[in-house]
Amino acid sequence: MTEIILLGLAGAVAWKLFQLSKAPRDAPLRSVTLCLLSAALSYPLAMPGGASGVDTVAGHGTAKLVQNLLLLATVYFLMCFYLYSAEGQSGRRRARREAVLVVLVAVSISAAALTVPHEVFAGSFSTADMTVPQLAFFYGGAGLYLTYALTVTARWTYRYARMSRRPHSTGLWMAAAGLGMMAAACAIRAVFVAVRWSGGTVTHPLMAGVAMLLVVSILLFVAGVTYSGVRVRVASIRLWLRHRRDHRRLEPLWQVLTDAYPQNVLGAASPALRDRWRARKVHRRYHRRIVECRDGLVDISPYLADGDDEVDGPALGRDPAELAVRLRRAAAQIGDGVRVPRQAVPLAMDLGDDREADVRQLIAVSDALRRAA
Repeated sequence: MTEIILLGLAGAVAWKLFQLSKAPRDAPLRSVTLCLLSAALSYPLAMPGGASGVDTVAGHGTAKLVQNLLLLATVYFLMCFYLYSAEGQSGRRRARREAVLVVLVAVSISAAALTVPHEVFAGSFSTADMTVPQLAFFYGGAGLYLTYALTVTARWTYRYARMSRRPHSTGLWMAAAGLGMMAAACAIRAVFVAVRWSGGTVTHPLMAGVAMLLVVSILLFVAGVTYSGVRVRVASIRLWLRHRRDHRRLEPLWQVLTDAYPQNVLGAASPALRDRWRARKVHRRYHRRIVECRDGLVDISPYLADGDDEVDGPALGRDPAELAVRLRRAAAQIGDGVRVPRQAVPLAMDLGDDREADVRQLIAVSDALRRAA
């Protein structure tokens, strides 16, 4: 699970760095990128292997100090995203004031950590000796700032969730709930620090429950901020798959019509093999095939009459199997050089703006041609 989260963070950072390279002056994007980068750098330090490696090189407590400083930076840049996005010039001024505050907190907890022996930081939050004033200040100071910053961002997220519509509002509600739960967990941990500093004890199940609350809140926040994008991406993939499938299903009809009228084939925008799988190219090939089929049907329509039968406008409303037989017969006549002096007529049904119904008719005829073959 930890590897999946770390891989997800790394992918998100890489994507945001790429976006930032395209728009380096975008302050909200820069804040999001720095927020994700700080979170990604802090995550390995929370893992036993990463923390022990850093502590072996730089001494006990270094990993814990750096991790907490990165967490402070994470929530600060998250605040900056909201400030730069909606507050304008006043938001930029407040971001500078918030920067002063986070620097003061970072310097204070760093000074507290550096004034005690390295061995004091051995172990985790649940096993630390909070009767040491510097250690209690280290954990308590960081926890209070995290509570403050997370509470502020949760309130802003809640406000934007009320102003937004679905599906964006759904993701914002999830993110707001996650931030609120994180703030609550950090506040409870700060209370634990105060209790243990005064000589009291906190049961292990209670601390484990708060740790689980923190994990759940982080997952809920990540799910919230990615919900809208994932939903859009899933819809795009479904559309891509449908267009690719329909493009293949239209091939029998397209083949008959383009063999009869090769001049109707439109030029491809890019013949590169790699473009075959790109979403934009798949959609373009799909729409081009529909246009080519429609043009071919208009050109071949005079040949579809049977004896004295006349082909009228809604001819695609006929039985697809019958129309498939007539199309093959008409294509054979064209190949033999037969000329029919009739006026071409459109074969698609007049359904107004219902383009999908028109495409379904084309696919039905194409499927009939495939079955007949």
